[in-house]
Amino acid sequence: MFYIKHIAIAVAVMGLVHSVPARAADANTVTSSELKIDVPVPLKASKVVFNMDHLAFAGDQSIGLTYMKLMLQNYKAQQTPLQIIAVFHGAAGYMLLNDAAYNKARRSDKGNPYKETIASLQKEGVAFEECGQTARANGWINSDLLPEVKVNTGANLRLVQLMQDGFVSLQP
Repeated sequence: MFYIKHIAIAVAVMGLVHSVPARAADANTVTSSELKIDVPVPLKASKVVFNMDHLAFAGDQSIGLTYMKLMLQNYKAQQTPLQIIAVFHGAAGYMLLNDAAYNKARRSDKGNPYKETIASLQKEGVAFEECGQTARANGWINSDLLPEVKVNTGANLRLVQLMQDGFVSLQP
């Protein structure tokens, strides 16, 4: 009886050992109802400037701010260093205004709906800059901007500088 019990266990273990390669092969086989990734993207340490010069929204959500958040999540998940600078200018310049200046510029009484997302991204290390030319053209001063937003000489010059310093430019 003792001998039969050991043989049964050995047969069961052998069955498991031989079934593992078959399961691994099944896991690598993609069915027609699954998405197969043909080009995996391993991340490397990156420096990215978001050129935020036009309005792009999915409903009320800024696509650029959403992409920044998603990029941070992906890099963090892979424990890969990432530096993001977001340069706002032109039509999107108003997004960095504080509530009072936003209300005045947008003829609203609800305040800046992007301020919480921007503050959250700042806590994650994203730097936000307003174009000095955009600010001057709209009569904005530093105190009209959200906390920690810096003003650059001009967005186009800043974008060139950052690209010369090795930043990749994204324009969502």
